[in-house]
Amino acid sequence: MRQSTILRPLAVNIALSAVLSLSLLGLATPSSQAAVKAVTVKTLHCSKSTAVDHSAGTYSAPKKLLKAKNYTMRILTNCGTIVATLDGKNAPITVTNMSFLAGKKYFDNTLCHRLTTSGIDVLQCGDPTGTGTGGPGFAYADENLPTKIVKGRYPAGTIAMANAGPGTNGSQFFLVWADDTYDLPASYTIWGHITSGLDILKAIGAKGVAGGGPDGAPAQTVSIKSLTIR
Repeated sequence: MRQSTILRPLAVNIALSAVLSLSLLGLATPSSQAAVKAVTVKTLHCSKSTAVDHSAGTYSAPKKLLKAKNYTMRILTNCGTIVATLDGKNAPITVTNMSFLAGKKYFDNTLCHRLTTSGIDVLQCGDPTGTGTGGPGFAYADENLPTKIVKGRYPAGTIAMANAGPGTNGSQFFLVWADDTYDLPASYTIWGHITSGLDILKAIGAKGVAGGGPDGAPAQTVSIKSLTIR
């Protein structure tokens, strides 16, 4: 993806000390996508965040995949609860690995470190270090990529993995809160779709980026209190 005012390159720590350049973000419509209700920007009611940046730790990927079915992810944030349907049929590796990390409470009490507000509108989470370089110590393959060559591969409500290139998925993911108007490449695993709480994300997006600009830490601090997958 070319450098633009939409996204700055980031880095993702894939192995113990490997830091790779990141072109980030992506999503599209999972085949099992649930409908998202039309929403308007709501008034945010966020509690004070107690999350602090901390070590991501090092894990080994689970060896057995979950059953190929849909799962429900519930993200309890300091600004409300976001619920999503996960596509365990078309993204079984991703859903298995993210479920494994959720079971380890990997995402609990962590900050969502990045918000973008132009062309591709997302909130990025999943890095306990809060730097955009943290990962679980293992990487895995891409799957369920939106291969259709059109704009808008990543509509509002999509959940996809951030990466540093092919096969470098870890724990960082992003939640799309407005339809994609930037021709983002089909490079990011789509593993779920939001069914409740998109209004919360839109309200967070409306607050903008801390210090202004289209890309950076969200002006409204957002932290994950707990993340469960069942």
